[in-house]
Parts: sequence; structure tokens; C-alpha cells
Amino acid sequence: MALYQEQSLKFYNSMSGEKEIFTPINEGNVGMYVCGPTVYSNVHLGNCRTFISFDLVFRYLKHLGYKVRYVRNITDAGHLENDADSGEDRIAKKARLEQIEPMEVVQKYTVDFHNILQKFNNLPPSIEPTATGHIVEQIEIIKKILEKGFAYEANGSVYFDVIKFNKEHSYGKLSGRAIEDMIANTRELAAQSDKRNPQDFALWKKAEPQHIMRWPSPWSDGFPGWHLECTVMSTKYLGEEFDIHGGGMDLKFPHHECEIAQGEAASGKSPVNYWMHANMLTLNGKKMAKSTGNFILPEQIFTGENDVLTKAFSPNVVRFFILQAHYRSILDFSSDALLGSEKGFNRLMDAFHSIDDLEASQNTDFDIQGWKQTCYDAMNDDFNSPILIAKLFDAVKAINNIKEGSTSISESDKAELKKTMSAFMFDILGLVDSVSEANGDGEKLTGTIELLIRLRAEARNNKNFALSDQIRDQLQEMGIQLKDGKEGTSFSLN
Repeated sequence: MALYQEQSLKFYNSMSGEKEIFTPINEGNVGMYVCGPTVYSNVHLGNCRTFISFDLVFRYLKHLGYKVRYVRNITDAGHLENDADSGEDRIAKKARLEQIEPMEVVQKYTVDFHNILQKFNNLPPSIEPTATGHIVEQIEIIKKILEKGFAYEANGSVYFDVIKFNKEHSYGKLSGRAIEDMIANTRELAAQSDKRNPQDFALWKKAEPQHIMRWPSPWSDGFPGWHLECTVMSTKYLGEEFDIHGGGMDLKFPHHECEIAQGEAASGKSPVNYWMHANMLTLNGKKMAKSTGNFILPEQIFTGENDVLTKAFSPNVVRFFILQAHYRSILDFSSDALLGSEKGFNRLMDAFHSIDDLEASQNTDFDIQGWKQTCYDAMNDDFNSPILIAKLFDAVKAINNIKEGSTSISESDKAELKKTMSAFMFDILGLVDSVSEANGDGEKLTGTIELLIRLRAEARNNKNFALSDQIRDQLQEMGIQLKDGKEGTSFSLN
């Protein structure tokens, strides 16, 4: 029996505004689409939070035994500045500024995106389609929407007719915006474009003479609308109706609202059963965003080369920090928060690696099965990673009590404890076992650290405390923590 048959998973559906029990369209199979990056610059930590949040979702669904097709796109054309229907393409602008080909920009920042997510130990998606790889399909769906009467052509561009669509469907149902309010707020812009109404959005844009990225179509040489790309790539690989669509909270309107409208206009079906949105990461109390310059790059965190943090932090610790907050809550980034996460991460790892050394008893005081179910209960309740982490620290407390002899555990429960902690820490939360990572680097690292520990002990014996502290502090800066105990000095890797 698959785990999903034993566990009842429910999570927040942005469409209904409520937590709903998850029932996939096809039993045992899940189709999930997440809006990927527009690859015109380095991915910042706020972007990474979204992708780490959906990596958690992907991992847990797989852990429950679902066969998951996870599609996450790369936007490599059509995303204009300020998410508008006019202006310069973000990628083309970067290419112009750097005096290189647009596809060089795409390649450079796609590679960066993959490298950063790999450092965060994100699993790759099942399919990673690109917008430029699906121009033909986008032209075909525009034809279909035109045939249904929900779009119109104007001077070589094609626009979606929001007012007409809203007469038969409901535009604004995801974001909770009333079409009347949208009209009232945008009426003065009506004469500034080829659109019939300011709410209408581009399905195809005629390229201006200076626009580099362009393709032939029945209407003009031009490029697809940003919203259309996701409709095409999600439905091509997951079908006209699929289970989960995710993305950042900032995409709810207009991007996801437009996706729903396009899908319903083309097929007559609402494309997505469960909409999920990850909340933002803040820095200095404001949303982390490239457009405002209020952001930090992951590489700056890993190297310590920034003006925000007091030291460098490993990808493992940063991932742990992100998962200590629920994906739907705002998370504020600070040096103190990361220092706290680092201490917690080290405590968790140390406790996990001490399980093998626990003395087993005939009897057990620790309710392993009850504790294990509380871990599942946390994840089954809207992928609540902070509650799961709290439950893992309940196990840390129990491990420490067993060490002290105030709690007992049997040999079989000890094995079950290690297996369960491993599953939730590494398979589901996606943390990397720092000790195993060190072993993978070979015995040289361990030998070097042990040599430094001996040199430090010698310095302390000679009352050269300045050198002793220097060795400890510099190892700490490199992510290696020394711990002095009754039986000597041990170390752990952050």
C-alpha cells in the first residue's frame, strides 16, 4: 500500500481560500506546474525561496508514493519590463547592454539558475520547457482563442478580450478582483494603445523594428505574450486539466489570472484544480526584488561577500532557514536569523549522528510511532515545515534524554528513529547530511581538521590562548565547528 493511501494530505488552495484535501485527477499520479525564472539576471534569494518551497512539495508527494510529473518552465522571451504589454524585452535589454546575443544571456543565467538550485539540493523538475521552444504551440492556441471569439487582432498584435470573456466566465476569481473595479481604475489609459479595453492583455505582440527577438506568425513578425507561454507549456505536458499550479504570490495577478482565462477560453475547462502561492522574502523590511535593488544573491551569502551578514553561511543552513518558516508566510532575512538557523541545524545533525551510539534497552519510553505520525501530520497540514522541524527537535530532546539515562529506547525503536529522522531531514526537507558530505570529500579533510585540533590542544597546553582561539574561530568561519567535551574535541560541518 502506498503511503498516500494511509496519509490524508490537505493544503491551501488559493482559488477557494481554504485548505482542501488533495485528490489528484488520476489516482497515484500528480501533475504539477511551477512558473520558472525569466533568465535575464542572476537568481536572487527571494526567487530561490519559491523554488525551495515547491521542491519541498515535490519531495513530499514523491515520498508519499505519488508518481509526480513536475514541469517548471524557463522564460527566455516575451517577458517585457514591468510585466507590461509594451516596452523592451528583459532579455533583449540585457543583451543590448552587454552587447551579446539574447541567447547568450539566456544560456548564462539558465546555467547560473541550475547551479544555485543544485547547491540548495533542489531536485530537478521532470520537464523544463522553454518559451522559445514552444512558439508553434503558442501560435496554435492563439488561433483557437480567436476562433472562440475571445481575442481580436489589431495592427499585427493579438489581444485577449477580457470584457467579452467575463460575460461567459469569471475574470478575477483567483485574485478576488472585480472587473468593475479594474475598469474604474484604468479607464484613463484606454486611448493609449490598440487594445479595446485597458484590461485586455497581449497574446501576440507585433515586433517593433528594433526588437531583436521575433518569429513569423499569421498576424506579424513578433513574439508571444508572457502569460500565454505558461498556459501552453503547462497544458502541453500536463493536459487541459491538471492538479497543481504553483508560483510566487506576486504572480497571482495578473499572470495566473490570465493563465486561467486563456485555458478556459481555449478548452472550455478550468485548467488547474489546486493553486498554490509561496510568500515573499523580505530584506530590510521590504520585498526582495531585482527591480528595486533590494536583494541578495545566494553566492554572496555562501562567500560572505555582502553588507548584510556578519559571516558566510552554507547552502544547507540557508535552506534550513527558509524551511523554518511556512511557505505561505512572509520571511524576513537577517544575520541574526541565519545565525539561529545555523545553531539549530548543527544541533539537529549532531543528534541524528549520535543515534547509533545510544545505549539500547529491553524496553522503550519513547513513543516512536506516535512521534512519527506527528511528523506526517505536520506535512499533511499544508506542508507545514516549521511544525515538522519542531517535531524533529522533539526527537533531539528525546535523544539527549536517552543519553542521560532518563529515557530508554529499544534496539528496534532506535533503528526506526534513525530511519524516520533520515527520511524527514534528507528526503523530504532536502537537507544534506554534512557528515556524509565530509566523508565524500575523502579522509584528507578529516585528517587536516584533526591535525588542527591537535595543534590547538598544544597551544592551550602552552597557554597560547590567542592561537587556540584563532584556530577555532577561523575553522568556524569556514563552516567547521569545534566542540570541546570531557573526552576531547570533536568537530561538525555546517
